[in-house]
Amino acid sequence: MSTPALQHIAAVGAGRMGRGIAIAFAYAGHEVALIDIKPRALEATAKLETESLAEIGSSLRMLADLGMFDAGELPAIMARVRFVGLADAPAALEGADVVFEGVPEVLDGKRDAFAFICEHVRADAIVASTTSTFLVTDLAAFVTHPERLLNAHWLNPAYIVPLVELSPHPGTSAEVVDAMKAMLERAGKVPVVCAAAPGFIVPRLQALIMNEAARMIEQGIATAEEIDKATRYGFGFRFASIGVVEFIDFGGNDILYYASRYLAQAIDPTRFAPPAIVEQYMEEGRIGLKTGKGFYDYTGVDPDAYRRDVLGRSLGMLRHLDLLRAPGAALRPKE
Repeated sequence: MSTPALQHIAAVGAGRMGRGIAIAFAYAGHEVALIDIKPRALEATAKLETESLAEIGSSLRMLADLGMFDAGELPAIMARVRFVGLADAPAALEGADVVFEGVPEVLDGKRDAFAFICEHVRADAIVASTTSTFLVTDLAAFVTHPERLLNAHWLNPAYIVPLVELSPHPGTSAEVVDAMKAMLERAGKVPVVCAAAPGFIVPRLQALIMNEAARMIEQGIATAEEIDKATRYGFGFRFASIGVVEFIDFGGNDILYYASRYLAQAIDPTRFAPPAIVEQYMEEGRIGLKTGKGFYDYTGVDPDAYRRDVLGRSLGMLRHLDLLRAPGAALRPKE
């Protein structure tokens, strides 16, 4: 299918996610319709409109106060967002190039929302669900022209976190995926593509991390404060500078292999046993950077230049955290 110039955005569902998406795109320069399709009395619709726009304005003012943009830009950004109730929703959907569905995570509610959207939206408009619960393969049957459907999973707050996880179904048009990626990138986002699988990428990883953190508190291994400090200045610091899979290759798959085997024996064989691919790569000698191939292929890569680049990224994080010190600073008297 051919995709239109993606200018006009509709967010169906005026809750937390819809408001966050409205901020992200209005800030980027798009016209955004924040659409509520739930039948309500006029007074209730007016109340929701007031609350929604007030929250969007408050969030933008906070960002301006924190130096993200000049407060003088705020009225122009706000002017690009309009709240739309059920009565005017059909016209707003007809004018949308991209529709983000963000109604509550109830399958019947999703079905009804997509039926309403597809009744009024153009055939060439992209339709994206923001669901974190359902797979796009579960939703495809609810959409006419399903080749235009994909999941677009944002992380809260949507207007701050750069990542958006895109999950197409087997029938999704490649042009739709490419157009969505390009639009998000122009808006300052970082889209990644993953298969339709429970948990996408980030929720699947973070569920393991958060459960393990809670388990350590439960077992008396460390306090919440110490775990959070370790996360911010160790785990989070490291993976803000280098990707998880890149880190495996950088240190060596052998380190992961032996560490996993030790933890499996010492703590829990189910939680910590290395997956088959780690064992396979060990057998094949695919250790990572030091052998020239791991999860990535380092053919033609200068190892010293690459290590220097990673070190530079880490130094950038030290500067960001205001933890970079001059030589000998620890023994100098405080000013």
